[in-house]
Amino acid sequence: MTPLGSLHIDGATVERARLGDPAAQRQIYDRLGGVVFALLRRMLRDESAAEDMFQNTMMKVFSQLGSFRGAAPLGIWVRQIALREALQYLRSPWRRLAWLGNEAQARLELIAEPAPAETADYLDAEKALARLSPMARAVLWLHEVEGMGHAEIGSSFGRSASFSKSQLARARAALQKAAPGASKPAAAVTVSKGAPT
Repeated sequence: MTPLGSLHIDGATVERARLGDPAAQRQIYDRLGGVVFALLRRMLRDESAAEDMFQNTMMKVFSQLGSFRGAAPLGIWVRQIALREALQYLRSPWRRLAWLGNEAQARLELIAEPAPAETADYLDAEKALARLSPMARAVLWLHEVEGMGHAEIGSSFGRSASFSKSQLARARAALQKAAPGASKPAAAVTVSKGAPT
């Protein structure tokens, strides 16, 4: 998956989209839409919520395009909008209650379903990621796939770089614990692309 920050949209297209050109807006949507949706789906782990937050994100992108200053690539600006939408969703009190219920159910399923011996060393990444808290999963994804640094992640959450580092360490430890027979270190269990620390 290509990080949003590395997707380039030329300035002329952005300016035409800012002026309301539907063809330019479509170019931006086509170029960024799939990556934005993948980011939201990975962070939220809920297809329906990801679709809603994707729609909110893209509406804000086009309604606020006039405020885009061009100091950073458009993809980074769009990523920040998507992050704000996802974090607002994750912080909602009713979402936290739903997650706690799902976490309890997942723990019961772990007890009820012993893994076959031949797959004891195999890590099902989707299931392991699904068992992380939404915040830990978001930090892991932003650091390892999007390539964001700890200061930037912390700032996105309204916290410090230490928050990002501790969430990432917890996520890696949880992934390592999910694959106790794996010979890879915790950092190798993730989808690392050499993100900055």
